[in-house]
Amino acid sequence: MCFPQGFHCFINQLKMKNSGIITLLIISLFALSYTLPDKVQKGYTAQELRELYGSGHQELWPKPHLFDEAKENFKDIGTLPKPDFPKDNPYSKDKEELGKLLFFDPRLSKSGQISCANCHNPEIAWTDGNRVSFGHDRKQGNRNAPTILNIAFAKSLFWDGRAASIEDQVKGPIENPVEMNLHYKHAVKRIAKIKGYQSFFEKAFGDAKVNEDRINKAIATFERTLISPKSKFDKFVDGKKDELTDSEINGLHLFRTKANCINCHNTPYFSDQKFHNVGLTYFAREYEDLGLYNISKKNEDVGKFKTPTLREISQTAPYMHNGLFPHIRGVLNMYNAGMPTEKKNPQSLLFPKKSEMLVKLNLNEQELTDLENFLKTLHSFQYKMRMPELPK
Repeated sequence: MCFPQGFHCFINQLKMKNSGIITLLIISLFALSYTLPDKVQKGYTAQELRELYGSGHQELWPKPHLFDEAKENFKDIGTLPKPDFPKDNPYSKDKEELGKLLFFDPRLSKSGQISCANCHNPEIAWTDGNRVSFGHDRKQGNRNAPTILNIAFAKSLFWDGRAASIEDQVKGPIENPVEMNLHYKHAVKRIAKIKGYQSFFEKAFGDAKVNEDRINKAIATFERTLISPKSKFDKFVDGKKDELTDSEINGLHLFRTKANCINCHNTPYFSDQKFHNVGLTYFAREYEDLGLYNISKKNEDVGKFKTPTLREISQTAPYMHNGLFPHIRGVLNMYNAGMPTEKKNPQSLLFPKKSEMLVKLNLNEQELTDLENFLKTLHSFQYKMRMPELPK
């Protein structure tokens, strides 16, 4: 028997058989690899990894390296499913069209110069490309604008999770004095006075009434349609075995094993949607940001931020909640070192505790390159969308 080495010989045998029973038997045999010791799993050749990960059968993949903290409700990476729309805001083409207009309309801001698209520009992967964003009167925020691509799969919004849905999220930037700086009731009045919007609201909601709820639902509907096409990674794990290079495949394997990335960046969305302290709180220093604590007021949440999606990561620099890193390699180098540990004011009740999943990884330069190359396979293509002609 050529197991676990020489996996490709089993695949070749599988191709020669038509029996469903034999297929199930072989799949079951390889599923046992989940229980093999790590030292055995590390013995895979590049071709064997290609056959495993590119088989189209996720149950054949090598066992991921998971900390206990990550095991609860764990779901592996894979291709994105079709997004769901909430029952109280079902999809309609008319609502999507209205939401697109509102998304690009700067009249939702006090100055009349800032729209949602200022921070989420389709030309740069629906981000703004800045370390942190600029808003009203060129005021500067303290956090990086994340991409809204694939936001349909997000369970909470903002780096601190303060919005429970996309509909809830819409209001935040409009009223934030550092962003669009316009009270929502005034925003509603502005849109209601624009005659050109009447027909769009009628088509989307049955009548021309404009209110906060309808604006929220329209923009949320538009944003839920912003889904990445299939990336090289998606095509590879669907069974196109030649889609990735050996380096990219080794990076995928490292991602799920030695590099520990899979512990936070899991599910097809490449985010566990949980909150973690990665050592970038700047506690008791300039640029301090307590993250989730500002919302929950729980000491254990100091310095925790939501895990961002890694889809399209090669297009969404700079990285982290504060835009600290301009390049992917810088992020990888910092994680490889175990991330920084806070040292100032350790006696404070709010002293942040870095996640125990962050340990020194000892990845060599080739492994870091392979990991970076894999992350770049999560990009589909440069998404283009013209700004629509706004109603008058």
